[in-house]
Amino acid sequence: MSAEAKSELKPEIAYILLIDVVGYSKLLVNEQVEFLQELNRVVRATSTFREAEGRNELLRVPTGDGMALLFFRNPEQPVECALEINRALKDKPHLQLRMGIHSGPVNRVLDVNDQANVAGTGLNIAQRILDCGDPGHILVSKHVADDLRQYRHWEPYLHDLGEVEVKHGLRLHVLNLCKGDVGNPRVPEKLRRGRRWQAAGRDRVRPIKPVRFLRTELVTALVLSAAGLALALYIFLRHNSPPISGNNVSLPAVELMAKSIAVLPFENLSDEKTNVFFTEGVQDEILNDLAKVADLKVISRTSVRQYQSGTPRNLRQIAHELGVAHIVEGSVQRAGDRVRVSAQLIDARTDTHVWAEHYDRQLADVFQIQSEIAEQVVAQLRAKLSPEEKAAFEERSTRDLTARDLYVRARDLVDAIAFVSGGSENLTEAIRLLNEAVQRDPRFLLAYYQLARAHDIMYSLGADHSPERLALAERAVKKLIELRPESGEAHLAQAQHLYSGYRDYDQARSELTIAGRALPNEPLVLVLAGYIDRRQGRWDDSTRELEKALDLDPRNSFVLQQLSYCYFYQRRYKDLATILDRVVAVNPEDATTRVQRAIVDLFERADTKPLHQAIDDVVKRDAKATGSIADRWMILAFCERDKVAAQRALEALSPDGCHDEALPFPRAWCEGLAAQIESDQGGAHTAFTRARGEIEKVLREQPNYPEGLSVLAMIDAMLGKKNEALQEARRANELLPINKDALNGARISDYRAITSALVGDKKRAIEQLSKAVSRPGGISYGELKLHPYFDSLRGTPEFERLVNSLAPKDL
Repeated sequence: MSAEAKSELKPEIAYILLIDVVGYSKLLVNEQVEFLQELNRVVRATSTFREAEGRNELLRVPTGDGMALLFFRNPEQPVECALEINRALKDKPHLQLRMGIHSGPVNRVLDVNDQANVAGTGLNIAQRILDCGDPGHILVSKHVADDLRQYRHWEPYLHDLGEVEVKHGLRLHVLNLCKGDVGNPRVPEKLRRGRRWQAAGRDRVRPIKPVRFLRTELVTALVLSAAGLALALYIFLRHNSPPISGNNVSLPAVELMAKSIAVLPFENLSDEKTNVFFTEGVQDEILNDLAKVADLKVISRTSVRQYQSGTPRNLRQIAHELGVAHIVEGSVQRAGDRVRVSAQLIDARTDTHVWAEHYDRQLADVFQIQSEIAEQVVAQLRAKLSPEEKAAFEERSTRDLTARDLYVRARDLVDAIAFVSGGSENLTEAIRLLNEAVQRDPRFLLAYYQLARAHDIMYSLGADHSPERLALAERAVKKLIELRPESGEAHLAQAQHLYSGYRDYDQARSELTIAGRALPNEPLVLVLAGYIDRRQGRWDDSTRELEKALDLDPRNSFVLQQLSYCYFYQRRYKDLATILDRVVAVNPEDATTRVQRAIVDLFERADTKPLHQAIDDVVKRDAKATGSIADRWMILAFCERDKVAAQRALEALSPDGCHDEALPFPRAWCEGLAAQIESDQGGAHTAFTRARGEIEKVLREQPNYPEGLSVLAMIDAMLGKKNEALQEARRANELLPINKDALNGARISDYRAITSALVGDKKRAIEQLSKAVSRPGGISYGELKLHPYFDSLRGTPEFERLVNSLAPKDL
């Protein structure tokens, strides 16, 4: 065998159903063909077969007098398929089958006709199990039975037949799968007359005397088989799946709590795949219930949603990445007015099932099912449950399934705003969906919470910084307070509103304290506390709060990025690179994270090569992704004075423009800068004039909008309006000083210095820059060294000393 062929023989764990036609060899040839054709039709009509085949997760191999079906998802699949076949044969008494079920290692191979086939000890043992049966029997190995017993509903079907000696002296522990008219309840003839050791109890087997093997070849074969099983067991325990991350960046070690849990996305087994939001809603409600239990550590939805169902899950790896001891998995199947929900609790430290249950009920009972699952998980983990927490399990934010689907879709859009550029369209759509949801259910608490959040984000990011938008957020917050004033969501929404809309950080912190007691596992409470600390200049406290949030939401790219801003503003570039490496580890294929990591070299070392390479890679691999990195592309083009790159970045830029934090630079501003690079002064003047008109419109409604005034000052500087520019920059700085907002205030102060440089007031620019580089802020060595903003200052000894003061020591 060639080395190439050997490398393909990688064992994998299969859940095997073997079927054969009893008395096949006694049939006439034409009867054999007819029987097999009929069997094929019955098997292919089962829903288990169709679903596995539809997911390309089924291997079927003819065996002459029957077939082998190999499933790869869970041990229930071959059993459910066997039962479906058994029921279908009730009106076909002429077609007598026997079936054997086992799970174990197999190898995919090609036969002499280059057709797919399988080999391996898993298949061999399944054959031995099958050989023990009589017509109608469905026999199961103890290995599979142990797995099935984790699901309570299988227990009545499993009848222990003890151990039996089969071919080559191998002993197998066999169980009979039967109940009522399913299967054959009789003890198989081979077990009645053969060597069998009856189990004294469900899990106890009498000691067996060693069997002497006369042939050395057989001993060798069994040793090799055991080695193969050991290898396959190792692979099985690792779930034979690759690491989630795209690189080898290790996450910080966290102390593992025994009462820590992650609720992974449930699998949608419904025929209508549009039920994905319904399935997500079921998982979401269970997670929300558990997150309100203070005695548990529960990982946030943002982190767990990355481990979607439908792909192999390495539960130990997932638990390690999330920092938990336990995992909840499940599935949801909705058909008409019925719903079936399955859930299981797994101790990921030992890969063992702690609890499992199936619920098959009316659709209207889905809310009760969710509460029961949460209560069972709490009971199994022996977590303390206060009366208030137990009462919260019984409260449903809505009982309107359509409203809940609308909410789930909208919430995902609001969450996504942190990861995309030009996200105002997403927020607009989310607000539309949420308004529709609360029209259907005017008492839908969580929908009002997300509605308030969406309006506040639009206002704070400058997408719509208008009094009308602030009033809409206010209205949603008041509705929350009216519906349930004591709820954690009402206090959290109020804190976000005070923070985003009024910069009332002290009152927002008071609301957060109350929200944190009701929502002990809500990372947004900690994130918002970190924001407030940062605005008030407590950078170390902000870092600690954000790190605590990551403990509850370890794979949240947005929180990781926010932590990176703390390092950026403090010019802690090594820490910045490390945290961005974690962001890349979470989203290795995401263009924004890779480009953000590359820009660190520009900031720290004035080295544009990594950023240039990262952007080139994005453009080559996925041109559609350029919109998400267009603002960084613009920075690179300006620093390199590359007019071609500037135009290409401009083409990809969102209509929202090129915001810098909360400073709303219109798209026309970027067009003006691009025109300047091309030495097109007329085009630049036209673009800047258009940008001025857009900002003036905003400021007419909000004359004391500091971020808008700062942008207006920059535009007037480009238009040669020196006095106006200096006055506007000063006014913006007065409205939002650093002692009031250490983040946006610092950025406005930075832009005041840039405005002075653009209008040619070198002395004032140097004075302001001297202050800027001595405190946390956004001006970096790379920008001072390369950006056209500072061209008027180059060659000035004072400016060059400032630049050198920020240079890394090894340059």
